[in-house]
Amino acid sequence: MTSVLNDLFDYDGLKIYQYDDKFKFSLDSILLAEFVEIKPNTRTIVDFCTGNAPVPLILSTKTDARIYGFELQEKIYKLAKMSVKENKLESRINIINANLKDSLEYILPESVDAVTCNPPYFKYDKNKSLINENYEKAIARHEIEMNLEDLMIAAKYILKNKAPLYIVHRCDRLEEILDCLSKYNFKVKKLQFIYASYKKEAIMVLIKATKNGKMGSLKVMPPVDVLQHKSYKGIFE
Repeated sequence: MTSVLNDLFDYDGLKIYQYDDKFKFSLDSILLAEFVEIKPNTRTIVDFCTGNAPVPLILSTKTDARIYGFELQEKIYKLAKMSVKENKLESRINIINANLKDSLEYILPESVDAVTCNPPYFKYDKNKSLINENYEKAIARHEIEMNLEDLMIAAKYILKNKAPLYIVHRCDRLEEILDCLSKYNFKVKKLQFIYASYKKEAIMVLIKATKNGKMGSLKVMPPVDVLQHKSYKGIFE
């Protein structure tokens, strides 16, 4: 594998290291980062399953908050570190080579203002699941090293009370995601569905849920057809 330095979509000046054959940032990460609402008092953000750090890099254009990215796979972690250094953001972005399940070893409980996550999308059953022969790709796509419940537990431990968790995921798992959020007392506050065409089913959903939030005030935002947008910056405004 050869690492290459690319522009991070059309974010002026941002560069990102990727391998030329895999582990490239995806549209999902751009949509997730643009979906995040930054408040004036946001001081600390944690991005789980950070990959080569597209979400922390994009968020750095929206806030001066301290951003932590957790990436389990060492090779991908190294790409993320290179990208942070390339963009001279070491003082604001800290990439940690660890599973999100171990986040309390690095982050104080109830100290975080927002958590973001673009997790593996597919369930894993070692007796049934067909996974990529490349184990690194398999971990990125399947819930081998973490699952939805692990995400909710980790987020609940580190988030401040009433602070938000932002997730991008597949629509066919929305019911399960909502059940899991409810189990750990997260209240969904905003949903937005992503389409490749309004004539077809939604391809993704963006979710904002708050820790120990109150029932009510759920907003279902206008849908986004990604093929109609030349730029994804600002499409949620």
